[in-house]
Amino acid sequence: MPVSATSAVPSPVWFAAGYPLREHNTFGFDVRARFACRIENEAGLAAALRDPRAQGLRMLVLGGGSNVVLTRDFDGLVLLVALAGKRVTREDGDAWYVEAGAGENWHDFVAWTLEAGMPGLENLALIPGTVGAAPIQNIGAYGLEMAERCASVRAIEIESGTSYVFDAADCRFGYRDSFFKQEGHDRFLITSVTFRLPKAWRPNAGYADLARELAQRGLSEARCARDVFDAVVAVRRAKLPDPLALGNAGSFFKNPVIDAQQFDSLVLREPRIVSYTQADGRVKLAAGWLIDQCGWKGRTLRGAAVHERQALVLVNLGGATGSDILELAQAIRRDVFERFGVELEQEPVSL
Repeated sequence: MPVSATSAVPSPVWFAAGYPLREHNTFGFDVRARFACRIENEAGLAAALRDPRAQGLRMLVLGGGSNVVLTRDFDGLVLLVALAGKRVTREDGDAWYVEAGAGENWHDFVAWTLEAGMPGLENLALIPGTVGAAPIQNIGAYGLEMAERCASVRAIEIESGTSYVFDAADCRFGYRDSFFKQEGHDRFLITSVTFRLPKAWRPNAGYADLARELAQRGLSEARCARDVFDAVVAVRRAKLPDPLALGNAGSFFKNPVIDAQQFDSLVLREPRIVSYTQADGRVKLAAGWLIDQCGWKGRTLRGAAVHERQALVLVNLGGATGSDILELAQAIRRDVFERFGVELEQEPVSL
């Protein structure tokens, strides 16, 4: 099995004061950091935290910047996560255990696992960001959440420099949520993630979009993980803008989950509402549909806009600030609540 080793160079790479962060956030906001350094390994992080320039400063951890709204310059030290490497740590009769550095590109890592003959992450193809961001947000798509494949997360407590290994239960995964997004926010820098990829592969292609894409390819069902991977990539490219071409952070709002009683009342007024009954009896609503029904698709606010093909995605048309995006988001939340009585919660963290 091919393995790429993590760099052994201990020193972090420091950048000049006033470092631009435009290339480190997928919205492409033109903000700067007082200081920034690239962390390539755990020894580099320890060295950065001991550096006199870091003393007394706020810290911000950035990977791909795919889940953050930067509203202003950051008056502190930005730690740019660049820990690389991916390897099979062990395997048994049921699964492969694969570790990836937090700085690895997520989509490239998913593709690598398939090329190495280890399926299981194909439904999460083309999600922007890095491996280290995946457990924070508990990324998910097309019937799969990262939590279902997570074996453990290795992280360093920034204040103490102590290294911890969190098993899946310790991570307290929820819907687009985790310990690292709540109590652990700003406390830990994730250095690597270990995934458990089951050897008994079963296709997960029940979503209508995937089924249609497979049918267009002449397939009644997925024959292998690559079929699902290719279908997911095609669907996402057709529906979602590429952050390299149009600044965005993917889905800006979570799909709200409401109780059955509220849903029964709502569906009487909105019989066409898009919904998905959950295992606990609650009902998940399609946030994009709610936003679209309020007439927001394609609308703009200065340089910020709702994407013309996917109402769940807010975009930077050019020159938008983080505050513009948040103002647009607040107007959308207000209209959705006034019509449907449902609160939308944003996915990206605002700073």
